Amino acid sequence: MRRILFFTILVIVLLSGLPAFSQESPQNPDRIVGKWMTEKKNLIVEVYKHDHKYKAKIVWFDDTDDLSRPAEMRRDDQNPDPSLRKRKILGLEILKLLEYNQKTNSWEDGIIYDALTGKEWSSYAFITNKGLLRVKGYWHFKIFSKSVDFVPVK
Repeated sequence: MRRILFFTILVIVLLSGLPAFSQESPQNPDRIVGKWMTEKKNLIVEVYKHDHKYKAKIVWFDDTDDLSRPAEMRRDDQNPDPSLRKRKILGLEILKLLEYNQKTNSWEDGIIYDALTGKEWSSYAFITNKGLLRVKGYWHFKIFSKSVDFVPVK
C-alpha cells in the first residue's frame, strides 16, 4: 500500500512540472503575442516577438499598495546591479529569450525577472486548455517551480 501511495505521489509531482497542452492553435507560436493580465488583476504584461524570441514587459500594475508612490514613479530598486536601480518598473522587460518548441507546444529556455526581489529565474510558458498563459519560473528543475496565470486582455 505504501509503495502505491509513494508511486502515485511521485507521478503527480513529476507531471505537475509538465505543460498542459492546449488544443487551441497548437502550431501558432505567435499566439502568446499581445497583452495579458494576471488572474489576480494586479499586473498587465505585453508579450512581443524580437529576433525570433519572445519577451514581455510590464505595461500596467496595481499601485494601490502605496498611494504616495504612483506607478510612474516606481523604480527597479531591488536590482542587484546598482546601475539598473533607476529603471522604471513600467516598461521593464521581465521576460526574455523564450523560444517556441513545436514538439512540446510551449515556449522554453527563457529568463524571468522578479522586480520585487531583484532575482532572475529560468522560465517557460504554455497555453492551458482553458486559454490561460501559464508562465513558470524555476531554479534548476522544472518540477520545483512557481507559476503565474494570465488571461488575455481584449
